[in-house]
Amino acid sequence: MTLRHTPLFEEHVARGARMVPFAGWQMPVQYTGIVDEHRAVRTKAGLFDVCHMGELELSGEYAAAVVDYLVVSDVKHLSDGQACYTCALNERGTILDDLIVYRLAYDRFLVVCNASNRNKMAEVFRNAADHHCDFVDRSDQMALLALQGPLALEVLAKVGGDAPKRFFLRDSVVANVRCSVARTGYTGEDGVELFCAWGDVPQLFRMLLHVGEPMGLKPVGLGARDTLRLEARLSLYGNDIDETTNPMEAGLGWIVHLSKGLFVGSEALEALGPSTRALVGFEVTGRGVARHGYPLWSVDGAEVGVCTSGSPSPTLGKNIGLGYVPVGLSAVGTRLLVDCRGKQIDAVVVKTPFYKRGTAR
Repeated sequence: MTLRHTPLFEEHVARGARMVPFAGWQMPVQYTGIVDEHRAVRTKAGLFDVCHMGELELSGEYAAAVVDYLVVSDVKHLSDGQACYTCALNERGTILDDLIVYRLAYDRFLVVCNASNRNKMAEVFRNAADHHCDFVDRSDQMALLALQGPLALEVLAKVGGDAPKRFFLRDSVVANVRCSVARTGYTGEDGVELFCAWGDVPQLFRMLLHVGEPMGLKPVGLGARDTLRLEARLSLYGNDIDETTNPMEAGLGWIVHLSKGLFVGSEALEALGPSTRALVGFEVTGRGVARHGYPLWSVDGAEVGVCTSGSPSPTLGKNIGLGYVPVGLSAVGTRLLVDCRGKQIDAVVVKTPFYKRGTAR
């Protein structure tokens, strides 16, 4: 398969990034090292190329109704410029993708989806919009950067950017580039996302680094992006959630608004009995690292679940993971065993998120 390049491909190569295939794109996995980049985001700031994400726009009188029907959250009552984290389900009530939905105006919505699901979600939204509202896949025209960390807003201000409130979006001029500046995040830190035209993003990327590097800003690859989101207990589609998981067992019941009325998957969710399994966080207390796909065992010798994400935590200095286990084994303090390539390693269920901004448990 021919891998696609974001507009920043040459910038990454010039900075010595190690490039890897990801969701059909050639993306930087690291520059100076995963731990170094991770710590930069936790203590200073990091800049991420997320141009591979999908951006879908719906507009027209019935755009709000169409989007509301396709997602589990109540987007009809968002105010202009407001965003929400949500997901779209299939008719079985399992997760097609997790999304950020922005209400740009009363009749205009922007949906940001995962790169791996862009074609699938574009088809879902296009089909639903047919004869009801206008649909445009803007993914190949709209670039996206994420500027994250304790100094992110200070870096933004130095290039003229104006940050909105949390989970809001506003238009701004950043480093002489017209942008829409959002404030959601996927690292557990404060920061912004910068939407701009595809051809303008190299200038924006270079200027942010020029201004921010003296303050400790670093470009960050996919490796640290994964360890940062895991510490914050943010799900990764394809690992922790997919079309075999429903939002309730994945710990996403808080985004589901069954009271809003009918939406795709709502009848399946209402028919669900109590969840039989739960996605939990655990700390590996033995010697070993839990990885995606490793079996999880109870201490009495039964295989009970699977690790969905796992990694050393640079912030905590511990090995951590997420995994599905029976509800009866999901309580904090429950002992588990991780099957690390045939060797069973001690672990314990812990409270998540593993890390909260400003504190390290």
